[in-house]
Amino acid sequence: MSAARNALREGRTNWKKTAVVALPAVLAVGVMANVMAEGALAASFAVSGTSFQVSSGKLTSQGLSSYVQTDRDVDGKGHPVALLGIGDATLSDICQAAEVKTPVGTVVFKLTAGGDAGKVTASNLVIDGEDLVGDARFGTAEIGRDASTLDEVPGIKGERGKFGLQAGDIEVAGVKSHAWSATGGNFRLKGMRVDVSIGGKKCF
Repeated sequence: MSAARNALREGRTNWKKTAVVALPAVLAVGVMANVMAEGALAASFAVSGTSFQVSSGKLTSQGLSSYVQTDRDVDGKGHPVALLGIGDATLSDICQAAEVKTPVGTVVFKLTAGGDAGKVTASNLVIDGEDLVGDARFGTAEIGRDASTLDEVPGIKGERGKFGLQAGDIEVAGVKSHAWSATGGNFRLKGMRVDVSIGGKKCF
């Protein structure tokens, strides 16, 4: 039993004391999102070979723009996604989890924030998702608009002639999504916690 506990401790990393390591990556994401919003950089990069979970109890934003695109991994494999440009977003909480294969087994990388610690905010939030579930309320919606003419969220436009959707003043409760990428600027992650564990619990 003692050996099992030792093995578990070896396979688990508590990042509470070393969360500062993640800050440069968060800052880099912020810079990328700000440049994308100015139209100087396409919202695309080589994604990892697996999607990850994103969930939130409630998400609100002043606007949403969406169109279909293809994300590609480093091997060139395509993954069709709905690009969701959410603009300035407020979330009651956030959870992100991904399974990663390692020499000691499959581990779960999990990031959480918000909840009792306070709301999570992000500007220029963009999610490339393969699905999204939740109870949604939209303001004025335009479905079937040419993706190249979308203007609800700055910097979010698709290809000419392609299907697009946009809406103002959105609210989604019980958000659950499998995504291939997520970017945002000026993240405020109150109560952020990062954990890596063998056989850990994911977001949903």
